[in-house]
Amino acid sequence: MNTPSNPVQTATAAMRMRNDPRIAQAKQLIAQAMADHAGELTDVRPADDALVADYQAWLDRAAAPRGGPTIWPYLSSGLGNGPYVELADGSVKLDFIGGIGVHGMGHSHETIVDAAIDAAIEDTVMQGNLQQNPASVVMAEKLIQLASATGAPLAHCMLSTSGAMANENALKLALHHRSPADRIIAFDNAFAGRSLALAAVTDRPNYRSGLPLTLDVDYLPFLDPDHPQRSTRWAVDELQRLLKRHPGRYAAFWAEPIAGEGGYYPGSHEFFAALCQPLRDAGIPIIFDEIQTFCRTSCPFAFQHYQLESFADIVTVGKITQVCATLYRADFKPDAPILSQTFTGSTASIATGIATLDALEQAGCYGQDGENMKRHRYFAQQLQSLADKYPDKISGPFGEGMMIAFTPGGGSFDEAKSLMDQMYQTGLLGFVCGSAPTRLRFLPPPATTTTQHIDAAVSLLDRCLADWTPPAPQDA
Repeated sequence: MNTPSNPVQTATAAMRMRNDPRIAQAKQLIAQAMADHAGELTDVRPADDALVADYQAWLDRAAAPRGGPTIWPYLSSGLGNGPYVELADGSVKLDFIGGIGVHGMGHSHETIVDAAIDAAIEDTVMQGNLQQNPASVVMAEKLIQLASATGAPLAHCMLSTSGAMANENALKLALHHRSPADRIIAFDNAFAGRSLALAAVTDRPNYRSGLPLTLDVDYLPFLDPDHPQRSTRWAVDELQRLLKRHPGRYAAFWAEPIAGEGGYYPGSHEFFAALCQPLRDAGIPIIFDEIQTFCRTSCPFAFQHYQLESFADIVTVGKITQVCATLYRADFKPDAPILSQTFTGSTASIATGIATLDALEQAGCYGQDGENMKRHRYFAQQLQSLADKYPDKISGPFGEGMMIAFTPGGGSFDEAKSLMDQMYQTGLLGFVCGSAPTRLRFLPPPATTTTQHIDAAVSLLDRCLADWTPPAPQDA
């Protein structure tokens, strides 16, 4: 871990330990051993018959404490190679979902393992509100620097252990700032998380089945890419109606710049500016939820991608950063102790998060002609070719940057689930998103995905589509 350079730090026992040649040698040996074995994993392959029975026993064990089976029969062996991952049954999958966007460097990346080893020899497993190490300072400063680089006035950063906690903190900041206002405006198909408050924001009634409604939330239609001007007008008209109906009652506007769980619908500068300006005029805080979008467009933040810096009051990040965070403007600093938690993140999460952010910049991911956008264009072209080849089985592509999706068949959940399962068996990992239509999405690791990996994914998907028969519609 990098620490501030001064005579006190360089004199500590910890610094002497980190510079001990035995540590460097051990890390070098680990890196070489990992590279030797991970280098075998360069293509998908089926399970080893000799491991199948033991693997099924592990799956049964996993199901017992959960109260049901895992979504996939997936248990990692603990080794991978970029987007390829080996499972404990000896099979190898092409992982284009990455824990729903978490594994931004893919699997078993030397830089991440190196940072994790540094964290493992730190004095604590977890950082917290009371006791932190310098790495937490570095991470907070780095996120603020990335956010403010293009002018967003985000001065403060609170680290947290999950995207849900980062989003909870965002809600608390807005509600505290606007007290006694208590209503929230969000978009149709919004997904914010699964805590009690966030389930109220999330536009999925079944996600709050049997739960008390903790917040009053009103919804706006999102941008329709086929009718951008009309859908923008409808959204603005509905916003004005809500502001007149509940004057002074709104504590925040909740927005994903690109609808993630909702189906991979991109926004635009014109659409968001048309909504954010009247919200700004009304003094309503604007929250950009970037838990899934962060580091996947032409800029580190999707609000920067859409040139919305002046509207960013509170922003949340997570997934790819390993540790999550809530960034906010100076005037949102609370005057009561509403932000505090025992855990702000594991030492390993913070260290590997810093390493990931550095690697994404070094890999040239950002810019309109950066790797994120170039790979999106390439991937979209390949998916369009499949849509032309199988017009009754796939439509799209959809999404932005390193967030890309397609609609299987007619867009029913059963169709998406059926094709997702067939993809899994073939060796390609993608996951569902959206509702009416339900889509399949890919979140390839931005730092390590190549056009060759995309070609492999498209080839596997082509094979699936050739064999796939969409299930018959279920009777209502």
